Amino acid sequence: MTSPRNEPTALTARQLLAAYEQGELSPVEATRAVLERAEAIQPTLNAFVSIDHEGALAQARASEERWRRREPQGLLDGVPVTVKDLLLTTGTPTLRGSHTVAEKGNWTQDAPAVARLREHGAVLVGKTTTPEFGWKGVTDSPRFGVTRNPYDPSRTSGGSSGGSAVAVAAGAGPLSVGTDGGGSVRIPASFCGIFGMKPTYGRIPLYPSSPFGTLSHAGPMARDAADAALMLDVMAGEADWRDWSQSPVTDDAETRTGLRDGVRGLRVAYSPTLGGQVKVAPEVAAAVRGAVEKLAELGAYVEETDPDFADPVEAFHTLWFSGAARVTQNFGRAQREGLDPGLREIAGTGARMSALDYLAAVDARMELGRRMGRFHTTYDVLVTPTLPLTAFDAGPEVPKGSGLRRWTGWTPFTYPFNLTQQPAATVPCGVDGGGLPVGVQLVAARHRDGLVLRVAEALYGAGAGIPGAV
Repeated sequence: MTSPRNEPTALTARQLLAAYEQGELSPVEATRAVLERAEAIQPTLNAFVSIDHEGALAQARASEERWRRREPQGLLDGVPVTVKDLLLTTGTPTLRGSHTVAEKGNWTQDAPAVARLREHGAVLVGKTTTPEFGWKGVTDSPRFGVTRNPYDPSRTSGGSSGGSAVAVAAGAGPLSVGTDGGGSVRIPASFCGIFGMKPTYGRIPLYPSSPFGTLSHAGPMARDAADAALMLDVMAGEADWRDWSQSPVTDDAETRTGLRDGVRGLRVAYSPTLGGQVKVAPEVAAAVRGAVEKLAELGAYVEETDPDFADPVEAFHTLWFSGAARVTQNFGRAQREGLDPGLREIAGTGARMSALDYLAAVDARMELGRRMGRFHTTYDVLVTPTLPLTAFDAGPEVPKGSGLRRWTGWTPFTYPFNLTQQPAATVPCGVDGGGLPVGVQLVAARHRDGLVLRVAEALYGAGAGIPGAV
């Protein structure tokens, strides 16, 4: 699923903006190319729920006129962007991968992140696939089927922002908005060889709030860290009264400031297995170690050490399964029978949990947050593999023959940092023997989003990244 490197579909958002400014390319030309690419990949990869040809071209023509007058509307004027189909978009149904959501309705609101993108002139191309209500780490749903990996369509894209990762990796827009409740931006970004980031909780406002509560973050998905920083500054740049838990918007919150300051003198903790708790594929471990060695060469102080916590999966399951029960609480028998069987199962488990079970999970979450807070008084950044494996067969929730029950069994590096609400990102750092991407995860203390982006940018400057599927 490749296209020539000089085509508009292969350009970053920053390259597109530079081409618009120089008059070398127009937003209409770029949008047409992206729409054609989206249609071309759809039969094989299934990245989209809907593609808005008419609306996108109308937005692109308006952008083209603004650029002609040298009056761009904002930081992303004319850049094609896609949106995960969990986030409200005016004029387009948000179906959440479920037959339980009616397509007809008054779709008259943008989610906060979508509203900010629109205000900055971004061209909204379409909605991307998600598993039903975003409940798992791969992307398939009863309503829209299986989303596949652009490096090998027989493999999974990861999830739950799988369609967004595929769209970016395959050239159907350089930017996408994902959501991440347990790894749902970082998992598919790692499997598809792109950059994905879960900012500090509250950095990007959410509306409606996620049924999975304060585990879920909105985040940028892009071809590199600099594009993601630009996108994050747009999505987090204004207060939105609809989200009472949003972090304050301050004058010094811009993540592009200091992006290229490098890593010299930073204290980096490298944990290859979380203290022996995770079995990591050898090729993944080697690629991640190579990225860590680059940080040391760039002047970071690297120490191989582990954060002080045991696997918090039981607390995560309690909170996650309770959220699934809440999603399906008012469904009738016919609606429940039409759900993804795995979602129906965890919702049933969640419905049997007590308030005391939930509060015990909250207590465990708070203790984990304290431990990581203490850890970051010594170390600026924690580095781990994003995932212990590369993309497996498309379709099942877990790798065949693994003996695992739930998707959390193969994502032990991602969901702990949803519990702690820390910023975490994945950077592509190599491929396995089959050419499938490997990601390295960067984690910092809460509200240190700019630091995560700065370390990621240093890795890109040192040659991180892989030959794209674009």
